[in-house]
Amino acid sequence: MSSNLFRRRCAPLIAAAALLLSFEVAAHDAPSAVSVDVYDRTEREPLSVYWLDLQRYVVGVPGHEYAIRIRNTSGQRILAVTSVDGVNVVTGATASPDQSGYVIDAGGSVEIAGWRRSLEKTSAFYFTDLGDSYAARTGRPQNVGVIGVAIFNEVARTSVSEALRDKLAAHENVPEPARAERAPGALSSTQRAAADNAASAPDNRPRLMSAPLGTGFGRDELSAVQRVRFDRATTSPAETITIRYDRRENLIALGVLPQPRYAQRSPDPFPAMQFVPAPR
Repeated sequence: MSSNLFRRRCAPLIAAAALLLSFEVAAHDAPSAVSVDVYDRTEREPLSVYWLDLQRYVVGVPGHEYAIRIRNTSGQRILAVTSVDGVNVVTGATASPDQSGYVIDAGGSVEIAGWRRSLEKTSAFYFTDLGDSYAARTGRPQNVGVIGVAIFNEVARTSVSEALRDKLAAHENVPEPARAERAPGALSSTQRAAADNAASAPDNRPRLMSAPLGTGFGRDELSAVQRVRFDRATTSPAETITIRYDRRENLIALGVLPQPRYAQRSPDPFPAMQFVPAPR
């Protein structure tokens, strides 16, 4: 089975990804073929990872741009099918592991900083309110707050010719969301209905302090790739990595982060009240 996939050809960006900070792996997990982190491009640092019930979480700051960095630590090429908020970052389709993704050479890495618009550019990822997220603006708000990477190994190559191996296939690109004229911060009727549906969907989590974060459709950036052929060794991913993200206060409410110390005692309305000291 072959797919139309993408490889970064921008050497500086790939070199920069060598600064990746790998996620910790639980002691009972098998060694991973990849390391993944979420990089805050505004603060220029990788986001710390927090664990709860075997799930990974990072804290997102509204308005901050971010990138997903993936490093292939195996000895063969891999395919990384990547989704944000349940949407494929290459095609814009509702995500499924059998879709297009990025091909990463053995020992190589890739930085995915936005929704792919063409072979030359992307639209930047940034943390934002639910209603402004790309998923909500395209009527799919149910899965905001999660990043997924499905890893596939490549079938062993035999005598396939270079011409056949590098044959290009048709593909889709992420479409730009509809931009209806409205007041800043206001939602269209479609977006409002989508956000309401997401808010009313069954959820076993405790009620959060704030609305969940999503990922916006940001500024256009140059990001050159080329199409390559990749034959998957299996129809199912060899590994799937899930990273959840949200506001700090929401992760505190979920128990992912500890309560701040100042919240563990009753506030004093007159903290400086005291009696007259004796003279020395």
